[in-house]
Formats: sequence, C-alpha cells, structure tokens
Amino acid sequence: MQFEEDRPARVADEELPIYNFVAMRKHSRAYPADARPLTSNPLFNILLLTICLVVTLAPARAIAAQTSGSASNVPGLYKPAADPKAVVIHGNARFTILTPQLIRMEWAADHKFEDHASLVFLNRRLPAPKFTSNELQGSLTIKTDALELNYHPAPNSDGKFTADNLEIKFTLNGKPVVWYPGMSDTGNLMGTTRTLDEALGSKTKEPIGPGLVSRDGWTVVDDSTRPLFDSADFGFVRGESSPWPWVMQRPAGDRLDWYFFGYGHDYKLALSDYTKVAGRIPLPPRFAFGTWWSRYWAYSDQEFEDLVHGFRNNDVPLDVLVIDMDWHLTFGPSGTEHPLDQSGHSKGWSGYSWNKLLFPDPVQFLKNMHGEGLKTTLNMHPASGVQPWEDAYPAMARAMGIDPTTEKYVPFDITNKKFATNYMNLLHHPLEKQGIDFWWIDWQQEANTQTPGVNPTWWLNYVHFTDQAREGKRPLLFHRWGGLGNHRYQIGFSGDTISVWESLAFQPWFTATAANVGYAYWSHDIGGHMPGAVDPELYTRWLQFGAFSPILRTHTTKNPDSERRIWAYPEPYSDIMRSTYHLRYALLPYVYTEARRTYDTGVAFLHPLYYDWPEAEEAYTNKNEYVLGQQMIVDPVVAPGDKVTGLADESVWLPPGEWIEWQTGAQFKGPATVKRNFSIRQTPVYVRAGAIVPEAPPMQYSSQKALDPLIVNVFPLQDGQNSTYTLYEDAGDSRAYQHNEVARTEISSSEKGSELTVVIAAAKGSYKGMPTARAYEVRLPGDWPPASVSVNGRALSYSPREGGTGWRFEGNTLATVITVPKTLVATPVTIRVTRSADLFARRAELNGFAGAMTRLREAYDSLNLTFPIAWSPDELVDAMQAGDRLSYYPEQAGEQLIHYRAVLPQAVAKVNELSRPPSQKDIETLAKRYKVNPESAEAKAQQKVAEYRDRVARALAALADVTNSQR
Repeated sequence: MQFEEDRPARVADEELPIYNFVAMRKHSRAYPADARPLTSNPLFNILLLTICLVVTLAPARAIAAQTSGSASNVPGLYKPAADPKAVVIHGNARFTILTPQLIRMEWAADHKFEDHASLVFLNRRLPAPKFTSNELQGSLTIKTDALELNYHPAPNSDGKFTADNLEIKFTLNGKPVVWYPGMSDTGNLMGTTRTLDEALGSKTKEPIGPGLVSRDGWTVVDDSTRPLFDSADFGFVRGESSPWPWVMQRPAGDRLDWYFFGYGHDYKLALSDYTKVAGRIPLPPRFAFGTWWSRYWAYSDQEFEDLVHGFRNNDVPLDVLVIDMDWHLTFGPSGTEHPLDQSGHSKGWSGYSWNKLLFPDPVQFLKNMHGEGLKTTLNMHPASGVQPWEDAYPAMARAMGIDPTTEKYVPFDITNKKFATNYMNLLHHPLEKQGIDFWWIDWQQEANTQTPGVNPTWWLNYVHFTDQAREGKRPLLFHRWGGLGNHRYQIGFSGDTISVWESLAFQPWFTATAANVGYAYWSHDIGGHMPGAVDPELYTRWLQFGAFSPILRTHTTKNPDSERRIWAYPEPYSDIMRSTYHLRYALLPYVYTEARRTYDTGVAFLHPLYYDWPEAEEAYTNKNEYVLGQQMIVDPVVAPGDKVTGLADESVWLPPGEWIEWQTGAQFKGPATVKRNFSIRQTPVYVRAGAIVPEAPPMQYSSQKALDPLIVNVFPLQDGQNSTYTLYEDAGDSRAYQHNEVARTEISSSEKGSELTVVIAAAKGSYKGMPTARAYEVRLPGDWPPASVSVNGRALSYSPREGGTGWRFEGNTLATVITVPKTLVATPVTIRVTRSADLFARRAELNGFAGAMTRLREAYDSLNLTFPIAWSPDELVDAMQAGDRLSYYPEQAGEQLIHYRAVLPQAVAKVNELSRPPSQKDIETLAKRYKVNPESAEAKAQQKVAEYRDRVARALAALADVTNSQR
C-alpha cells in the first residue's frame, strides 16, 4: 500500500522578506567608525533581522503548526487527511480507523478517495488507534478493541459495499451484534429538525431526523453526496484578510463515503468523538445566557426605550433586545399582503435599510440600548437579495457587476463567494458598526441554492458565523438548524409554535434530543408564538422551563391580545415570573460553567437521561425529564394544575443515588419513581446529595457587575461524603477562551460526623478583566443551624441581618448563610461548620421542611380569601410561622421543630372543621351584614359559598401534601 505524504502548508515566497547581505555590508563600511548609523552595527543588524524574521514568519508558523501532529493547538485549524497509519486500502475500498468505535468506509469506482473536509467531517487526523488488519484470499478483516470489520468482495467484482460483502461485529451488553449495509436502525434515538414553525405539540411540519446514537448500538452517517470545503483552515489567524474556506462539489463518479459509529450505549463517547472529527460546539458569549426580549411588532425607538425602562423599573433583568423585521422598510404593515418584488417575494419582507419613521437616529438608539447594558440583533429575511430601494443598493450592484441606473435587483446567491463577501461587507458590517451585535437570520424561503446539495439554511449559518470569527469576535448566530454539522453554528431559533400546553410539553424532549446531533442551543419562543393571548398559568410554566433551558427568550406574534411583559400579568403570576427571571440570572455561573463543559466534551449540558443511565428503561420512557449539567435533573411542569387545588401531579423517575428536591428539601433514594405534586410557585428540580451549585448576586444584566459575592450552594451530604465542583470563568465575549485565557476555581465540601468543611480553592488561570478579590456567600440549605462557624481558622459570629459579615439562618429553607468578606481570589478559603451532635442525630426531621413551609403559606393565603365567612385558624398560623421563628431564634431550633410537629395536626383538624359549608342562617347573616339586596342575596351568597368551598379544598390539599411528606 502507498500513502501520500503529508506536507506542511507552504508560505508563498513573496510573503517572506528578501535581505541583500552584501549590500548591507557595503553600506556599513561607507561611514566613519564614529559616525556610522546604528544599522551599521553588525550585532544590531543581526538582532533586527531576527526580529523581522520572527514577526514575518509568525503567521506561517501558526499555519504550519496545524499541519503537524494529530490535531491543531490553534482553534479552527483542522486536518482532513487521516494519519496514514490509520488507513487500510483494499481494492476500490478505503477504511480509516478514526477511533476504536468509529470507522470511515469509502468505496470509489475510480479508486480515488476523498481527503478534503466535507461540510460535516473536518478533522480526520486523530491519533491512530490500535488495530489489526489481515488480508486472506481477497478478504479483509480489521479488528479494533471494539469492532471487527469483515470485507470480502466477490472475485472480479468492483467491490461496492453491499450486505453480501461487508459486515461489522461488536458486542452490546454481552450479546453479539452484526451490522451490514441496508440494515434498519430501529433503535435510533433521533436528532432534531430545521424548525418548529406552526408546530402543535409534537406535530411538526418537518420530520425529526436521525441522531448519532441508537439503542441498537450503532449508527451510520452517509456522507457520500455531501459537498466539500476547499480548505480546512477555519482559524482565521489573519482576521478578515484570512482565506475563507468555501464549498466545492465532490468529484463526479460512483462513490460511497460512510461513517460507522459503533459505540454501543456509550452515547457520551460517541458524541465526544463526533466533535473531534466534526468540530467543537462553540461557547456562546456569556450575555446570551441572560434573558432575551423578542416580539413581532412594529416598534418605534420610543416604544423600545419605554419597554426597556419597564424591565428596569419592574426589576426584571434583560440582556438581549431582539428587533424584528419592522426595523427596515416594509412598505406597510407587516403580515399584510404586499405586491411582489423583482425576486418574486413579498415586497419589504427582506430589507437592509432602517425605517427612519420608526428609528430617526438608529446610531443613537443603539447607543442608548448599549447604555442599558443590552446587546441587539436585527431580523433578516435575505431571500429577496438587494432591491433598488435599499440604501446599499448602488454599492452592492456595482460590486456585483450591475449598473445601478438599471435598477435591476441583485439576486440572493449565498454560495457565490463574491456575493457572500459583498453581502457581509456592504450590507451587514455597516449595521454592525452602527451597533448591531449579532444577527437573527430568519430564512423561511427556498430549500436550495445555486450549488447543488447545499441547503441555504446551512450555508447562511456558516457564512454569518464564520464572518464574525474573521472579524475577531466570539461568534453568535440566531437561526434555524441547517442539518448535520450545524452544531458549530449556534444558536437555534426553533420557530413559530402554537401557544398551547401541547407545545410546551413537547419542548423538553425536543431540546434534550437535539443533543444527539450535538445541537446544544435551541432557543424557543417562550409562551409560544400564536395566535394571541396566553393563559397566565401556561406562560408561567413556560418561563420556568425556559429558566432551566439553554436560552431564555420570550416571543409572540403581531396580535394586540398577545402579552409577554410579565409585569402586565396579575398576581401571583407576575411575582412568580419575576422570581423565575432572577433565578435564571442567579444560575448564570452554573449554566456558563456547563456550557464550557459542552465545548470541552462535545456533550450538550442539557441532554437526555439515557446518556448517564443507558441501561435503565425509565431513562428512555420519561421523556419530559432531562439532565441539566453535572448536578441537576429537571422535570418541568408542562400541564395545567388541578382547577380546585392548583397542584400539578408529576410522576418523576429518579436515577440511582441520593437526590434532593431543590425547592422543597425532600430527599429521595433512587432508582425510584415518585409521585409528587407542585404548586405554581414550584419547578421540579432535583440535585445530587452534596451538590455544589455556584450562583451570582442579583443584577439587571449579566455584565452589570463582577461575580461578587460568589454565592455557593452546598446541599446536604451524607456522613463521610465528599463532593467537588469547579467554577469556570472567562472574559465572556472574546475568543480568548479558546487560548486558555480562563480561570477555574475548585469548590469542595466534605462531611465527617457533625462537621462540614467547605473549601474554595485559589483560582487557577487568568483572563482579561478578572477580579483580584471577591466576597463569598456560602449557603447550606436543608440543615440545622450551626453551633459554630469558622473561616480560615477564625470564628465567625452570628449576624442576623442580611449583608453583614457573619452567619445567619433562613428558617423557611433551613439555610445557613455564611458571609465571607472580600478575599483575594488567589487565597483559598476554608469554612468549617459544626452542628450540635444531638440535633445532627435528628436530621431526618428536616426532610421536606422547606416544601411544608411553602404549602402552609399557600393554605394560609387561600383561607384568608374566605373572609368574611372564615379566616385562617390560629393553629395554622402557628405552624406556618415555624420557619419564621427559626430565622429569629436559631438557637431554639430543636424546640421549635418539636412544637411545629405538635401543632401541625391541630392545624389540619381546625381546617377540616372549616370544610362544613355555611348554613342558611349564616348566608342570611352575611346578606344582612353586607346589605345585599334581598332579591339577589341568595345567588350572591351561593356564589360566595362555592368560592369558599374551593378555597378550603385548596387549603386542605396543601395540608394533605404536608402531612404526607411528614410520615
């Protein structure tokens, strides 16, 4: 077998300096010894020459570096040609063993194999794995540690792959599996689809495609007809002057190009290896994990400024302002019928020129938005090309060889490199200079481009994303899924869903399943898109899901009845939604750390349960649940609660291990399926015992202030247990993270008897803008108040007021809050907490206490609405105030818990007495007391009685949940 040698990329001769050393020597002799210029000094010349060579050759070295070794240290520089040691050629077939579980299988009638990067597979130069290759009597057998490939083409045949001449064997859970071409992948776990436009629940207009993982243990990706890149240099080390890899067709001829993934049920490894050959999942800018406002509405700049002030005045954080299509000329109200433009599309659907009626001074408007801490994006429908009325038309027409005086439009042709270059330089870059931070590409038109096999959605994603990389930015794109390989171009816009419970119920599964093709960042229309008004309960539940999803972006259509401003909703919904927004911002350090882990591992931080528990049937059947990072399982409520009790019933599967229901403090041991119910204030989130979850202090946008104090939640550990979590930080908006300009802070906790130790290690690494010092707030939920607390060996005193240095106790959540003053991040902090041995032995009494306090408050609020018929009995008030008393008197915690358990059944008994409906005499008394017209007294009193019964029933349901959890 012959292998083509790898040759380092060559730098053109004209790019290197040419020095005439003879002339330099003559020049140095032309001056008297004491009058020669500095350049006549031989030592100086040598130094100068060395500096010039280093500076000139630096880009060449960067390029050469990516051509040597198995993979480049320069992000975006790939090697599409595999290591020759990993290649076996047999007749018209070539097999490349990329990993022990991943084999590329090529067949070419002309014996010419492909070493260019395809649109999906960029980097085949992985370290050659161990394998054996044996040829015997015309047959070939390749064995790795995981797979056995047998290829036995018939004598005198062309050897094209068929079920008769090719098979791969492996073992799955101790049982043999044999794959052959044409075999049906019945266990495929699916991937994602281009859009959820007009989707009603799971009824999508476009089918969901196959994923890269399967319960059958294998998948095959057919890359045979997918176009290629003419270069695999996506490093863009020369900025906008860097070469721009472009699409090219595969050579004509009969050929096959398949990738066999035989990873069994090691789904994480399959996806990790996929990103090694197909490129990493990039880390979005940190601001993208804040909240986004979006609405299809013809806003004026004044309305936008009023809207943003509404967010700030109502204490609702916001990071991204999405400006829909009416920012540009639309020639009338959007959504109405328009005449067609020269391209055959609706006039004004595409546009690149500001509507100066709505935005008289776009530059100042965008500056104002940036002053509010916001990033901005504009909606684009580029299918119409550039029409004659556009501001940029004359320049664009001339650049494309069209005489502007003809007013002939410039057709959209995104795979034409000349058009794409001018499209970015003349249409988009000027708007970016005005203040636009990234683009919402809302392609909804044709499915083809002028280049066969290239989908316009896919290529638009590529062009816009890499254009930002060439500009030196950390790229961010907002558009639909274009197909396999688009995991490299986040973030996904899932489209215009219908605002019904079925749509919400579909999205957790849909979002998690997209991880099966590496698509980690779906952004949904929170609240749905159409047709109009949405029920407050539905919107609240949708926001709760959004808070525990990759991107939290509200959206709706151009309907006056639609409303997404949370402060426009009645209580308690508005308050709950505000708390949900703040919870999302608190979680930003955790979410951002997990997003970095996604970049490092190739596994989306929101993913299905079966990645972690592949042999548990429940991990596949509980489709509403998903893993969110290392510490959490989320099972969002996606159905309305009971009309009387307000509680939503959930059946939750918990995997093996110890789990804590975050908002209630209830503890469970898995594997188990538990029946739970949740009020509108609660989201089912389960954390591992001992989980460490970093949080941020309250802020109005993600970069408003430094992460100071750093809030660290440490959930209860088992005796003898240790846990760790490493916080990740970087500059947030640059590509420096790809060059390891980052900081990592390890946080660990350990429990030994009644002593808990939490260590915040010194930060490792650095980045631009990194704080040198910060305060810490360590929160220990679900535990007894401490007997003593020390920080770095110094005792910390009890300080009941929030904000002071010391420790305090929040009784409703049983949380000890330890405030550590500002400390150098290079200095480790050790916190030791001891609890009374007697109380520590009674730890089981605390199980679910936080949830009980929530339910008792809900019962109290419900009963107080029955006035003047009734009111909350004192026994209920006594039980409800148990947590409050613990906050004031933590030293009495043991006695207070005993009292709480004694008064709770008395409270239940008293509320049960209220379930008796009012008598006729009571009704008559009410009518007389409130001077109700005798003719209408009966009807109004009966209505009041019906409301009374419902409110008492709601209170009893809340109390039943409390008493059940105490057993």
